[in-house]
Amino acid sequence: MSVVNITESTNVQSRVLQRRPAFTMVALAVIFSMLSLIPPAFVIFVGFDTGWETVKALIFRPRVAELLSNTLLLVAFTVPICVLVGTLIAWLTERTTLAGRRAWSMLAVAPLAIPAFVQSYAWVSAVPSIHGLPAGIFLSTLAYYPFIYLPVAAVLRRLDPTLEDVAASLGTPPWAIFFRIVLPQLKLPVWGGALLVSLHLLAEYGLYAMIRFDTFTTAIYDQFQSTFSGPAANMLAGVLALCCLVILAIEGGTRGKARYARVGAGASREQKRWQLNAPLHTAGQLFLLAVVLLALVVPLAVLCRWLWLGGIENWNHADLWLSLQQTLLLACGGALLIIAAGIPIAWLSVRHPRPLFRVLEGCNYFTSSLPGIVVALALVTVTIHYLRPIYQTEITLFLAYLLMFTPRALINLRAGIAQAPVELENVARSLGKTQARAIWSVTLRLAAPGAAAGAALVFLGITNELTATLLLSPLGTRTLSTGFWALTSEIDYVAAAPYALLMVLISLPLTGILYVQSQKLAGL
Repeated sequence: MSVVNITESTNVQSRVLQRRPAFTMVALAVIFSMLSLIPPAFVIFVGFDTGWETVKALIFRPRVAELLSNTLLLVAFTVPICVLVGTLIAWLTERTTLAGRRAWSMLAVAPLAIPAFVQSYAWVSAVPSIHGLPAGIFLSTLAYYPFIYLPVAAVLRRLDPTLEDVAASLGTPPWAIFFRIVLPQLKLPVWGGALLVSLHLLAEYGLYAMIRFDTFTTAIYDQFQSTFSGPAANMLAGVLALCCLVILAIEGGTRGKARYARVGAGASREQKRWQLNAPLHTAGQLFLLAVVLLALVVPLAVLCRWLWLGGIENWNHADLWLSLQQTLLLACGGALLIIAAGIPIAWLSVRHPRPLFRVLEGCNYFTSSLPGIVVALALVTVTIHYLRPIYQTEITLFLAYLLMFTPRALINLRAGIAQAPVELENVARSLGKTQARAIWSVTLRLAAPGAAAGAALVFLGITNELTATLLLSPLGTRTLSTGFWALTSEIDYVAAAPYALLMVLISLPLTGILYVQSQKLAGL
């Protein structure tokens, strides 16, 4: 057989292999995605059970219009600001000659170690008058811009500089090179990070409750806590779910099908760094210093003040150390479970971007936008009526974490798998490996940095999760976040300080892992 025929046969086989998704992958993706539909189905069921007249009375009222306005304004202002801040920090630390780039890049990730509600309370303690929409935008930006910075910085490290060199050789000015060559290649990380930020804004409770800014999430929680008005709260959750559906439609429609992987090592030299003149260098340093001061120094200074007032006696509580142990167990177990569940969904989304598989992926984002208390109440209802043996057990709590935090894993897994050339996976299959073994030995090895980053984000999310843990935890379970919230609710801010500090301390190594793994993406 001629070389041409062998090549043609291999190419045909490769295309056939690529068209056939593994049955096991499809089955697992369907199962996990169907589980994610439990909370939305619960909201819809309650809506039908309530009746149309009651639904109209609960939705079409001024209060809902006010909440919708607050929520949409929050998303409309915060997401672009986070994109601007995160992308600018990534550009300064990865593609310029700014002094101290490595230190600034590590500090840029550090705010992920501070829970959003701790960030909010620190600023309320420092500036008691802070409240409303401007405060929500300000604090949300400080808490969530790293979700943009991390993926953008990772992609900037790995871009092939040859493309920029060719453009420069043709006389293209630097600003045009950025907008025509670099920025289009940042579409996937920017869109994914913006989606994560949007979902967090829709689901966040503690941050906005402390600054007295009403969103759908705070209103839903207040309905359940104060009046136990299930129908009213679920109608609000339905409107919130519709907002998430719109965001998912926008992200899915603008993501495109561009290819982001390359075969081969590309250019074997470092990325070109732009030389900053004195004014721009000073402006860049001042900008990074301001972000670090606002996102890190202020909350840590307030926390140190709490600890100083409490003294050593504040650490002599058995509940504190029991909370630490239970938090670590729940976070580790949840991270492993969610990464395993996210692999088939992310693989199908990247390798086979068919409408069905994108719908399965979207189901997870859709559910994660719902407040933790809605997810928790849906699981309470289902387990009481149909699965009583697992009611108020660790199984139900882990299921809640799976429904809430899978998108954190999917974003990073999807980016990692997209960077792994499908040709290598097909070559492994043509050499006799099954599809499962080819995915495991080739694709997932190349996507390991993304998986580790996703696991770290999930760990951070579970460590700081509040509402679902409060409602679903088995008797005797107390995490650091629930302990902190209980003490602050009793206005015992000094006693709550050790809980906040431990949350920060156990989160810091995970932010380090995020930083290291994002650095490794450049060497794939």
